[in-house]
Amino acid sequence: MPHPPEERLDRRDFMIASARASLATLGASAALVADSGAAHAEGPVPSAAGAAPAAPSGTVYTGDTIQGKKVVSTLDVADLEPGRTHFLYFQGVQMPTGQYWYVSVTVAKGAKPGKRVVLVSGVHGDEMSSVHTVQSVMNQLDPRQMSGTVMAVTDVSRPALEGMQRRWPNEGRGADLIDMNREWPGNENGLTAPSRHAGLLFNRLLRPNADAAIDFHTGTTGFDVTAFNIGGLDVPAIKAMVELYPVGQIFDNHVYPGVLHNAFIDAGIPAFTPEIGAARVLNLEMAALFVEGTMNVLKHHGIVPGPMGRTGKDVDVFIGNSAFPILATKGGLVEHLVKLNDKVEAGQKVAVQRDSFGQVVAEYTSGVAGAVTGQRSDAMAEPGNPLVFILFHTPAQ
Repeated sequence: MPHPPEERLDRRDFMIASARASLATLGASAALVADSGAAHAEGPVPSAAGAAPAAPSGTVYTGDTIQGKKVVSTLDVADLEPGRTHFLYFQGVQMPTGQYWYVSVTVAKGAKPGKRVVLVSGVHGDEMSSVHTVQSVMNQLDPRQMSGTVMAVTDVSRPALEGMQRRWPNEGRGADLIDMNREWPGNENGLTAPSRHAGLLFNRLLRPNADAAIDFHTGTTGFDVTAFNIGGLDVPAIKAMVELYPVGQIFDNHVYPGVLHNAFIDAGIPAFTPEIGAARVLNLEMAALFVEGTMNVLKHHGIVPGPMGRTGKDVDVFIGNSAFPILATKGGLVEHLVKLNDKVEAGQKVAVQRDSFGQVVAEYTSGVAGAVTGQRSDAMAEPGNPLVFILFHTPAQ
């Protein structure tokens, strides 16, 4: 079943909602801390909601061709010719008109057998650097020199991408916007088109072709983030991959159910989520760090030959398992006093807010010592808007 509306959390709220139970630990009404003891601490747990129906075995071609590319409704990469790159469309859910949403699939099938890694982007429609990162990785691959398979799915939430907006515009029961990254593993018989779309992709494209998976994201419209990875470091296979990225922060947390990388983990597939800066823009410098790290992951799995590039050992990495959100209490213009990646101390002033007369109406301080991982980029804010996220470490209880 899809999550009810109150459970669909915006990415701006993902660190807030991940652990309301930790309020008392911080002793501050503004502190809603991510719980490092989230699900999966002991390993993958089966997910009944994502149980696949009796999907056809083997690749199923629909008989359609779009812009010269064949369309599949089920894909088994084992059926594809080795030693070359394949470009396909996957047939997703139908639109109200009865046409289908088609998802772009690129498969680099190695000349020799080996591990299978799935790269995903476009779960949110305003996240451009994540799409560019996956495309850049695929453009570097030479299947003739590979042992294994890399599959890229770059535009999961097609209707959201068409409008370069975060959420899927769903018109089935009146105007609605649905966050695709709260729908996984989906349900092929779900109550919304996004839920069914997620179920089709997960059961017939993503899960059957993955030994490991990476779901790439960025910040969201109006709220920027730095370069960091989200993943549970208590899972050795995830830790080994996350530490191969030369980026400065790691959020060591399983976050919440409904996100794609947790659906993979529930299915026994190690997975994590890179976050690549601001939404709606291409940050080529930041994307290059994640391209380098992803190539390291492919080398780690023996798919791609060659020496490792830079890893987390080559940069100063700040690791936290919790996030302190600073929320606006007033309306007005926000002046940030810190930058992304800055280290802050408990009690340090991080932002001020002015009303329409230019008078200071609020000052905001950090309740913890940590590093700035996210920051509101829209200049104005109303009460309740997240202004800053501080990544920090909560000792084990």
